[in-house]
Amino acid sequence: MAYLSDIEIAQQCKMKPITEIAESINIDDKYIEQYGKYKAKVDYRILKENTNPDGKLILVTAITPTPAGEGKTTTTIGLADGLKKIGKNVVVALREPSLGPVFGVKGGAAGGGYAQVVPMEDINLHFTGDFHAIGAANNLLAAMIDNHIQQGNALNIDPRRIVWKRCVDMNDRQLRFVVDGLGGKVNGTPREDGFDITVASEIMAVFCLASSITDLKERLGRIVIGYTYDDKPVTCGEIKAVGAMAALLKDALKPNLVQTLEGTPSFVHGGPFANIAHGCNSVIATRMAMKLGDYAVTEAGFGADLGAEKFLDIKCRMTGLTPNAVVVVATVRALKMHGGMAKTELNNENLVALEKGLPNLLRHVSNMVNVYKIPCVVAVNRFPTDTDKEIELVIAKCKELGVNVVLSTVWADGGKGGMALAEEVVRLCEQENNFSFSYSLDGTIEDKIEQIVKNVYGGAGVNFTAEAKKQIATLTALGFDKIPVCMAKTQYSFSDNPALLGAPEGFIVTVRNVKVSAGAGFIVALTGDIMTMPGLPKVPAAEKIDVTEDGKIVGLF
Repeated sequence: MAYLSDIEIAQQCKMKPITEIAESINIDDKYIEQYGKYKAKVDYRILKENTNPDGKLILVTAITPTPAGEGKTTTTIGLADGLKKIGKNVVVALREPSLGPVFGVKGGAAGGGYAQVVPMEDINLHFTGDFHAIGAANNLLAAMIDNHIQQGNALNIDPRRIVWKRCVDMNDRQLRFVVDGLGGKVNGTPREDGFDITVASEIMAVFCLASSITDLKERLGRIVIGYTYDDKPVTCGEIKAVGAMAALLKDALKPNLVQTLEGTPSFVHGGPFANIAHGCNSVIATRMAMKLGDYAVTEAGFGADLGAEKFLDIKCRMTGLTPNAVVVVATVRALKMHGGMAKTELNNENLVALEKGLPNLLRHVSNMVNVYKIPCVVAVNRFPTDTDKEIELVIAKCKELGVNVVLSTVWADGGKGGMALAEEVVRLCEQENNFSFSYSLDGTIEDKIEQIVKNVYGGAGVNFTAEAKKQIATLTALGFDKIPVCMAKTQYSFSDNPALLGAPEGFIVTVRNVKVSAGAGFIVALTGDIMTMPGLPKVPAAEKIDVTEDGKIVGLF
C-alpha cells in the first residue's frame, strides 16, 4: 500500500481562514494581525484583558529518542484533535521548527501523517519571521559589543573574555570557531569568535521565558556578554542595546496562530532545542492557550529527562504553571532498539529485546509519577508490525507503576485515533496533583546538577572538570548560585554517553563547562560532546527539497 508523505497530506488539506479559527476560541478581531489567509499573530494584550479562568495544562513528553522515531509532536497534535472530537474546547501550543533540522537530519517538525499543523511548509520554513528577528537581535548585540571596543572600550571589556556569540539558524559546523576583525585597525579588533545556531542563543531562551515586553527588556538587560580585564561581568544593559533589541523582537513576541488538519486552534511560537537549551515553546503562547481553551496541550523536546525536566524545573518554577497531566509517548519499535535490536529487524516480534528496553520507558514514567508527582499516562504509537503480545507486555509493566497505557493511532487516523487518549487525559486532569520539583534552589550549583543526575537520569554522580570547577566558583562569587540549572546533554541517553541505551545505572556524568544565562535566569551545564552549533549530516535533508514551477514545495518530509 502506498502511503502519502506528510507534505502531500498537508497540501491536500482544505484549511479554514485563520479569522475563523480565531473566532472559534473567541479572539476578538482587534487582537489579530494576519500573515496571509492562514497565519496570524495574536496580540499579548489579550492576556491582560481576557478574564477567563485558566484551562487545564497537559504536557506531552517521550522516551529517550531513537532512529525508530517516537512521534511526540504527532501525538500532541492528535491528542488535541482527539479532545476536540470528544467535545472539549482545546488549544495546542508547540515550538517553531528550526531550519537546522529541517535541512539537516530530521526534516519537518509540524507533526506527521494525519496529525499535523498547517500550513506545514510555512511553519517549517520562514513562517512569520520570528527566528529572523531573534537572530537579528542577537547579532545586533554582537555588533554593538565589538563596536564598543573599537570606539575606545570605555567598559574595559577584555576581547579574550567575550562570551556572546553571533548566531545563524542553520547547521553550519564551519562557523563554530572563527577569527574575525581581521584587515587592520579600521576593520575592528582581531579576536576569536564563533556562532551558535539561533535556537541555542540566549535571546531565544529569554524570548520564550518572557511574560511581557517589560519582562523581555529586563531579561535582555541582565544578559552577561563578557568580562572586563579585572574580571567583572559586563551586561547587555551596559552596552545600551536593550531598547533596539526589544524593538526588533516586539512583533515576534506575539504568538503565531495556525490550525491542525482538523481545524484545532494551535499556537506555534518560539523554539529552543531541549538538548542545548530549555526546549519549550514560549510562556506567552502557553498562557494564551490556557486562557483561550479549557484544555491546553503542549510538548517539551526530546525525552522526558531533557524537555520535560526543563519544562517542570525551569519553566514551571519561573511562571507558577502546574501541569494537570503528563503524557509519555513511546513506540514498541523504539523500546526494542533500547533493548539492543537493530533498526532493520524491528518489524519482527521480539519480547526479549522489548523487555530489555522497557526500563527506559519505566524510568521516564517513574520520574513523572514519583519525582514530579504528576498524574501520567503512556501513549503507545501503534505500528502495524506491533504484535498483541508486545503491546500486552508494555501494558503489564506500566500497570506495575500504577499508570495506564493507551494505544494511539493518530498518525493514520488523526483525531479519531486520539480519542481514547483524550478520555484518559481528561480523567487524569481531575486527579489529585502534588506537583513538586526534582531539586531545590537552595543548594550549590554542584548540588543542583548532582540532584538532576541522580533523581532524573538515574546516574551515580557527577565529575566536574577543573575548568568547570573554576567557572562554578566565579559564578557563585557573582551570586548566580541560587537559580535553576539547564543541562546541555545528549538526547540519546539518560547519561552523557549516547551509546548507553535503555536505562543505564552507575554512570558518572562529566560536566566540562558551566556558564550563566543571566537573562534567561538559569545556569547552563555542558556535558559530553554536546555542541551549540550542529553540523549537517553526510546526506542533508536539503538535498531532497525543491520547489516546482508553480511554487509548490516538494520533498519537505
